[in-house]
Amino acid sequence: MSRIAKTFEALGRSGRKALIPYICCGDPFADATPDIMQALADGGADVIELGVPFSDPMADGPVIQKASERALARGIGLPQVLAAVRAFRQRNATTPVVLMGYANPIERYDQREGEGAFVKAAAAAGVDGVLVVDYPPEECEAFAATLKKAGLDLIFLLAPTSTDERIASVGRVASGYVYYVSLKGVTGAGHLDTDAVAAMLPRIRERVNVPVGVGFGIRDAATAKAVGRVSDAVVIGSRLVQILEAEPRERAAGAAKAFMAEIRAALDAA
Repeated sequence: MSRIAKTFEALGRSGRKALIPYICCGDPFADATPDIMQALADGGADVIELGVPFSDPMADGPVIQKASERALARGIGLPQVLAAVRAFRQRNATTPVVLMGYANPIERYDQREGEGAFVKAAAAAGVDGVLVVDYPPEECEAFAATLKKAGLDLIFLLAPTSTDERIASVGRVASGYVYYVSLKGVTGAGHLDTDAVAAMLPRIRERVNVPVGVGFGIRDAATAKAVGRVSDAVVIGSRLVQILEAEPRERAAGAAKAFMAEIRAALDAA
């Protein structure tokens, strides 16, 4: 059983929902990512999604796009992302880490280091799962099998526009959890309709046998609490990135921990 599956199983036994924050590796400070990751865990995060900076992040809104641009300007690429996970694992052996990004950095890594090098390096660093935005389920069954053999989960996005066939296709390949994008559009945009989320999740659960997390549009304790009532996990990214962007280096980790503690308390009260 993967570290992600163990985490969701333990949360299920205690009747709690998973809190999954997203940060972009290397933002807002190149050397701060392991400290911020630990602060998120200390504040109550159950799984951490760590963004791999990319120059053309098609699913991300302006907040995360700018974070990715800042990280790239500091020289942060996939090797540095893996180094950050290794540093985090020196102090935290339990909190699952999911790399979230796009196909290009993974494929470039394998071109440089050899076929299958990314999966080996990710497993060795302590990564638990991978979410590749532009990998459709029908085209990455071999990749999913390679990840599974290495003990890693492959996580997929689903959207309000996903057909039953697409949901079933994801259900055949996904492990760990699936990430339901609650809005039509990019990260950080729009108004979250919790009734629409609640109506969609039964369709997903009929065809997917892993937990369902919900993200895009969750910015505060109130929306997290509302989504937590119907989902298995709450994913929060753009608001956290904004909070970190506004802090100096010495206060970034503390701000991350405080924000997580606020969201965690709301979820546990739901």
